[in-house]
Amino acid sequence: MIFHYRLLAVMDFLSGIVSSAMVSFFLVLICFCVLLLKTFMGKSLNHPQYPPVMGTVFHELLYFNCLYDYHTDLARKHRTFRLLAPSNNELFTTDPRNVEHILKTNFDKYSKGSHDHEILEDLLGHGIFNVDGDKWRQQRKIASFEFSTRVLRDFSCSVFRRKAAKLAETIMGFGAMNQTFDIQDLLMRFSLESIFKVGFGVDLNCLGGSSEEGRAFIKAFDDSNQLVFFRYVNPFWKLKRILRLGSEGVLKKNIKFMDDFVLGVISHKRKQMLEKQNYNDKEDILSRFLVESKKDPQRMTDQYLKDIILNFMVAGKDTSAGTLSWFFYLLCKHPLIQEKVAEEVREIINCKENETNIDTFVECLTDAALVKMHYLHAALTETLRLYPVVPTDGRCAETDDVLPDGFRLKKGDGVNYMAYAMGRMNYIWGEDAEEFQPERWLNNGVFQPESPFKFVSFNGGPRNCLGKEFAYRQMKIVVMVLLRFFRFRLADEKKQVTYKTMITLHINGGLHLNAIPRIGFGKI
Repeated sequence: MIFHYRLLAVMDFLSGIVSSAMVSFFLVLICFCVLLLKTFMGKSLNHPQYPPVMGTVFHELLYFNCLYDYHTDLARKHRTFRLLAPSNNELFTTDPRNVEHILKTNFDKYSKGSHDHEILEDLLGHGIFNVDGDKWRQQRKIASFEFSTRVLRDFSCSVFRRKAAKLAETIMGFGAMNQTFDIQDLLMRFSLESIFKVGFGVDLNCLGGSSEEGRAFIKAFDDSNQLVFFRYVNPFWKLKRILRLGSEGVLKKNIKFMDDFVLGVISHKRKQMLEKQNYNDKEDILSRFLVESKKDPQRMTDQYLKDIILNFMVAGKDTSAGTLSWFFYLLCKHPLIQEKVAEEVREIINCKENETNIDTFVECLTDAALVKMHYLHAALTETLRLYPVVPTDGRCAETDDVLPDGFRLKKGDGVNYMAYAMGRMNYIWGEDAEEFQPERWLNNGVFQPESPFKFVSFNGGPRNCLGKEFAYRQMKIVVMVLLRFFRFRLADEKKQVTYKTMITLHINGGLHLNAIPRIGFGKI
């Protein structure tokens, strides 16, 4: 009898589990059906005045690891197309006319949009890349003034030269022992040190491995970059964030670590400024914002300043480190171009006295010398054409509109301009669009820029990149130092190099190189 009751109890328990599982299954099924209905209803699917539908945003999940190539394949069929989303249409375009329309001509009709802001808020908060209106104008005004000052230009050049010499010394150690090294990791650490010194007046010293906290910050920052971007293709990210499950749980921990780190930097900087009692002549960007915060302390809180800092880090760290990583990859794949850049360095920087000394050499890297490096400038720009820092970016339509190519869009629709795909479009760049050809940017040896709406790596219109020249200056200094003293080659020529899908374009798994010294070294 006892056995009978136990059996009934077990069956009742199992029945409850099955019932719960069936209820959960049907709830998920119902939610999925509702999601599909919202995705396809009211989207003018076959209307010729709207861009052709090439799938849904859920298709991006299937192609997530090669997302930008997936977009490129679709763009080869249709220069402007749609992917359907539950609440709106997501338009994607490679047409430079459309890019100019949304970034400049009709600038006031497009914004970052609540969808993008919500996805990126945990990482970028209310920083310049994630806001519109007064907050954007306030940050833009201060940053614009700061980037135009000679104080910052001179200070940044000094920092870049010093850090580049330290980077060369690190690589020299690997070269002397014939060791393979990950140049992307070194460049990320170099850039982080540089942006903290130039942007915030703080020494991190993580390039030599002495700052574990700095290296932990890089990992948390880059991992968060990828985890936040995954939200664009994950329809359940909000539920996961509430429950702190999976990727959202990891992201929460990363954000907490970064917030504490940056808030500590702000607190340290405030103490430094109070000790000096001088707020008028500041070399770094954070000091300028701290001065402004005294005028409006209720608005410019430490939390707001933290958001501003993290946005500058995206611009300062990823622009230079990411581009330089791809640049050295392309130079290794095209050794003749590597030698042409090295030859230009030798011609422009004619340091005959103690030319084997890195410190002596970096002092020759003046603004006048950097300006003369036309082939290097072209090679860096060509790298950005093929591997833009931000592969795809977009705006949200604040009203119904018609794009220059004739396609309509509705209020609330997203419009994404695909820099990665644009760099591979034959109708924009010619039949050799996918080839690395620095010469396409030169006219009789002199660099010739293109329209920012054709070459959109630095954005265009009112939100064009303020740090463009700042980034080129930093990248040129690094390249000139490294190619003066080393020749680089891939550690494994057969290994396929590809990107990691995230907000900014990093090489997946790093870039492992060997460095062969070109000349002897003096003491650093």
